[in-house]
Amino acid sequence: MPKMVLLAQYLNLAGNDLSEHTRKAEVSIEVEDKDVTTYASLGWKVVIGGLKSGELGIEFLQDVAPGEIDSIMWPLLGTVVPFETRLDNAAVSASNPEYAGSVLINGWNPIEGSVGDEASVSVGYPTSGAVTRSTS
Repeated sequence: MPKMVLLAQYLNLAGNDLSEHTRKAEVSIEVEDKDVTTYASLGWKVVIGGLKSGELGIEFLQDVAPGEIDSIMWPLLGTVVPFETRLDNAAVSASNPEYAGSVLINGWNPIEGSVGDEASVSVGYPTSGAVTRSTS
């Protein structure tokens, strides 16, 4: 089985390639489990899938200069915007799938950290609607 080291992950948010500011990007998707157990299951719990949801978790290196990450993210607060991310910034392919959808920019932490820390911002945005996986 091949192994991979993330060296050039790609993140686009609201039409902005934010890869140079991104230290970490994670897409997590989950499905609710709905209990449909009846007496016929003879004491075994039976579940089916319900609603799907997801989150885009990001860690940015902060930059408050004009045109940089803080000035890009601040006006997006409270809006639903498209995102695209993949393991490598190379073209989308079977070995480099792209995950895309929309997220609600429901928060921004412009100042975060302790003495001696690099200036970084950690956020988690809920998906809004479907998340797709594309290989072409």
